[in-house]
Amino acid sequence: MMPSRHTMVVLLVVAAVIGGVALVRNDYYLRVFFMICVYYLCAAGMNVLVGYAGQKSLGQAGLFAAGAYTAALVTTHTELAPWLALVIAAIASGLCGVLIALPSLRVKGPYLAMVTLAFGIVVEKLVGEWTEVFGGAEGIYGIQPLSWDGQPLSMAQWVFVAIALCTVTHLLLRNLLDGRFGRALLSLQADEIASSSVGVRVYQAKVMAFVVAAVTCGVAGALVAQQNQYFNSDFITFQLSIFILLLVLFGGPGSKYGPLVGAVTLTIIDALLARWPSAQHFLYGFLLLFALYVMPGGVMGLFTHRRKHHTEASPGLIESDGSAPIAPPIMTDLLVVKNVTKMYGGVKPAQDVSFHLQPGHIHALIGPNGAGKSTMINMLTGGVAPTAGAISFLARAIGGLPMQAICRMGMGRTFQNLRLFSELTVLENIMLGRHGRMRNGFFASLFALPSARRQEAATHRRAHALLKFVGLAELANAPA
Repeated sequence: MMPSRHTMVVLLVVAAVIGGVALVRNDYYLRVFFMICVYYLCAAGMNVLVGYAGQKSLGQAGLFAAGAYTAALVTTHTELAPWLALVIAAIASGLCGVLIALPSLRVKGPYLAMVTLAFGIVVEKLVGEWTEVFGGAEGIYGIQPLSWDGQPLSMAQWVFVAIALCTVTHLLLRNLLDGRFGRALLSLQADEIASSSVGVRVYQAKVMAFVVAAVTCGVAGALVAQQNQYFNSDFITFQLSIFILLLVLFGGPGSKYGPLVGAVTLTIIDALLARWPSAQHFLYGFLLLFALYVMPGGVMGLFTHRRKHHTEASPGLIESDGSAPIAPPIMTDLLVVKNVTKMYGGVKPAQDVSFHLQPGHIHALIGPNGAGKSTMINMLTGGVAPTAGAISFLARAIGGLPMQAICRMGMGRTFQNLRLFSELTVLENIMLGRHGRMRNGFFASLFALPSARRQEAATHRRAHALLKFVGLAELANAPA
C-alpha cells in the first residue's frame, strides 16, 4: 500500500535534514541538534496530554527521570543490550504515567497540576537521597550507550537515531490524533460530561494521554542518559518540568507542529543563554506568562485556527455501513423503571417513579420546574445513580452504570444547553456521536491499520450523509 502524501513529505524533509546533519563536523552543534530531538519527544507526548486532553502536568521531570534511570540501572546491572534497555525504559515510564493518571478521575485543573507536581518532587527527592540505588549527586557512571556493529554511536549517529525516533513519533501520533481518539481527547477538554454521553470512556482516555506523554518523555530521558553514559540527580529539577510545558504552550497546544516549533526555538535560545542561567530562568518565566495570556494558541496559533478535514462529502442519502442497525427489532419493553427514588439529603426530586417505554413509540416527560425531570433523565442515562429502585434497558439492569456504558448499549441523550464541542468542526461533532459504535482500538489507530481506516472512512461517510440530510453539508468544516 502506498504511503500517504503527508508521510512522503515528512520522509523527504527528514532525508534532507539528515543530509544536512551529515555535513556538520562540530560536535557542539550536533549536540544542540540532538537536544532539539530530545525536547521534541518530550513535547510531542506532552502535547497529547495538554493540547488535546487538556490535562495540565508539572511532573514531566519525574517521567524523564524514570526513563533515564531505568536505562542506567538496566545497562549497569545486567547484560541486556542497550537497545533493549531503551525499550524497557519506555515501558517503565508508561507504568509511571499510569500511576500519575490514577488521581486524574477525581481532581482537575490546578489540583491535577499540583498532584503531578508532587510526583515530580517525590521523584526528585528519591533519586537525590537514595544514593545506594540512584547515586544521588554523584550519579550513575558507565551507562552503556547505543551501539552499531559493536561500536558506540558517534555524535552524528546519535542525531540520526534521535531524528528517526522523532519521525516515528510524529507519524504515529498523527495517526492517533487525526481519528477517533483525537476527537475523544479534544472532547474531554471541552466537556467531560457531554463526552461521556456520546460513549467516550473518559477515564480511559485520560490514562491513555498520560501514558503517551510518559512514554515519549521516558524515551527522551533514556537517550540523554545513554548518550552521556552518566546521569545524576542534577538533571531532574522543577525547571525541567516547566521547560517541557513551555515547549508545548509556546509552540502551540493542540497543533501537531507546535512541539517542533517549541523544541527548535527554545532549545536554540537555551543554548545561546547557557552562560547566563539567571537570564534563562527569567526568560522562561516571561515566555510562559506570554504564552498563557498573550498568545494562548502559541506560535502555530498565529497561522492556523485549528486543523480541518478537507474531504468531499459522499453522495447519496443515509446509507448502511455494516455497523449495528440503528433500530433493531425489540420484542419486549425497551426501558423499564420500577419504584425509582433519588434523595439529596431530605430532598426527593424523584420518589417511587415507575413506567415503561415501548419500541416504536414517542414518549414525553412533562412537569413544572423542580419536578425532577432532569434528575430522572440523569438517572436513566447514568449521570447520577438512583438511591432506590431499578432501571433496565433492553432487559439489562443499568442503574448506577456509567454514562458511556449506557451510551454504548444504545441509549443516547442531548442536553438543554446543547453542550456542543465548540473546538471541533461541525463534521467532527457528528463523527464523535458515533464514537461508541466504532471498533478500532488504540493500537489499530496508532499504526493506522486497514481496520481503523475503514472504521474512520465509514464514520466520515455517515456523518456527511447526516449533515446533507439536514442541509448543513456546506458547513462541515466550520467550527461548531
